[in-house]
Amino acid sequence: MNTLKTACDRLGAAPACWVEVVRCQGSVPREAGTWMLVLADELVGTIGGGHLEFEAMAQARALMTEGGAGLERRYALGPSLGQCCGGVVWLRYEPLARGDLAGLRRLAARSARRLAPALRVALFGAGHVGHALVRLLTTLPCELHWIDSRDAVFALQWLDDATGAVVCEHSAPVEAAVSDLAAHSQVLIMSFSHAEDLEVVAACLQRQRARADLDFIGLIGSATKWAVFRRRLAQRGFSAQELDQVTCPIGLPGIHGKEPEVIAVAVAAQLLQRRG
Repeated sequence: MNTLKTACDRLGAAPACWVEVVRCQGSVPREAGTWMLVLADELVGTIGGGHLEFEAMAQARALMTEGGAGLERRYALGPSLGQCCGGVVWLRYEPLARGDLAGLRRLAARSARRLAPALRVALFGAGHVGHALVRLLTTLPCELHWIDSRDAVFALQWLDDATGAVVCEHSAPVEAAVSDLAAHSQVLIMSFSHAEDLEVVAACLQRQRARADLDFIGLIGSATKWAVFRRRLAQRGFSAQELDQVTCPIGLPGIHGKEPEVIAVAVAAQLLQRRG
């Protein structure tokens, strides 16, 4: 989203050429749907770097200079390009006039349909880790639903730059938001209160019992915290099989550190691994 915002800003001041990976075969630097915007003296985004990108920039600028129409070209990533990936990439070139923001957004929407499915994340909690995670997730293809029982936590200047990538919801009680989450959401629970965390986990398990449509339920905390929660949830009637749907602690194993940014990287990596 931030890259698209930058592209819109640049196109408002100068003409450009949209370059998109529309098809690929074999080993390639980036997948179909990846794009970059080439200007006379600047580049926004990337299709993977290396000699392929250098050639694409030259082709895009030639189209801009000559006033040519859009075209599509095939590139074999072998010795002729000085790249040993071995795959094949098809690039689409679309010149854009200065200020053609509608055209740019149309092309961006088309590319989004070619990309791998976005992460769909429901994040309960706007503490330090929640903020760090939102900053990271809004740089990825992600549909983010951010929920907290405290409304003031969403009054953030930097959040304005992520408009469209994140929806904020004030919910009191916070667990009431669980019933309205999009199907196949990956739920992350990290509120300011262990009592709230417990209620959100319980609501997620109730939803799983009724609909079984949440793809992941992750709870921040230690193994000791989860042992306490597990005992309390069992007392509410949840079976061992139902409780096994909860992952706690969260984060990709092997990434160590308690800084919010480190935890955010570990959690985002875990979500991306699950998507794969």
